[in-house]
Amino acid sequence: MTQFKKTLLAGLGLLAMIVFSMTQVQIAAAEFEPKKPVDFVIMAGKGGGADKMARLMQSIIEKHSLSGKPFVPINKPGGSGAEALVHMNNTSGVAKDHTVMVTLNSFYTTPLRQPNLGIDISTFTPVGRMAEDTFLLWVNKDSGITNVDEFVAAAKAAGADWIMAGTGKGQEDQLITDFLNRSYDLNMTYVPYKGGGRVAKELAGNNANSTVNNPSEQLGFFEAGNTVALGAFTDERLEMFPDAPTFGELGNEFVYYMQRSVVGPPGMSAEAADYYMNVFAKVFETEEWQEYRKNKSLYGDFLSGSALMEYWMTERAIHETMLKEIGEI
Repeated sequence: MTQFKKTLLAGLGLLAMIVFSMTQVQIAAAEFEPKKPVDFVIMAGKGGGADKMARLMQSIIEKHSLSGKPFVPINKPGGSGAEALVHMNNTSGVAKDHTVMVTLNSFYTTPLRQPNLGIDISTFTPVGRMAEDTFLLWVNKDSGITNVDEFVAAAKAAGADWIMAGTGKGQEDQLITDFLNRSYDLNMTYVPYKGGGRVAKELAGNNANSTVNNPSEQLGFFEAGNTVALGAFTDERLEMFPDAPTFGELGNEFVYYMQRSVVGPPGMSAEAADYYMNVFAKVFETEEWQEYRKNKSLYGDFLSGSALMEYWMTERAIHETMLKEIGEI
């Protein structure tokens, strides 16, 4: 046998080994299935947007048999999501491949505000961005306020006695409240609660003067005629709230969205990450999820993998600047 033939055969043998190895990896990834129920951690309280979203996704996964094991929602709202982040960061053993979490923008702000937690979100596993949620300024209908100008006049007259209820400390609701205080020379007092559902109830019960709830959190009270949407922190008017102008229209441009993403803990295996990405990509495409997005004024395409990680890093930098502006870091 000539040296050329020997070299050719050796090369073909090596190529066959590489193809076989790649095939085995693909088979392993395709064969991953949860061996026990999946902990579906929610870094917010019950009744808020993140909680409602997680429980809807759970029901979609079950209805369409997208997983061989159930997803079990677990609320961990403590410390503006710090409880959930630490829990995920400390996940070990088999739990690493059996735990995912629903996030909001406290995924960025809480680690920035509390560096002692030792949380680096760049080490978490990107699974899927399911939507970007929107914000509106709300008041109770009993206030008689029908537009932003009337809101500004009433809040300015009340000074620190005007209560803006929001979710958590140093999170999205407080960042928007700071924008309103600075832009309109107000001195509203921000009062944090655990979960957007509780915040919505505080406004509906006249225990707060205003909120900046997501549509999904305030919608029931709005449809019942208890609350009024005054303005939207979006690029364009929301279809469901055509009478609420954007703040850009009102001369104080401020656009703010909140991620609704699913993440895995640091150290999740590549096979498990692929499995969950596939599950939530399928959830995203279902009629139920698309209908929910439409009915709750949700935006944004599905993102996963490196694209989602890049999105996180960009948003973290933006939120770091915002937190410095309000003196939270």
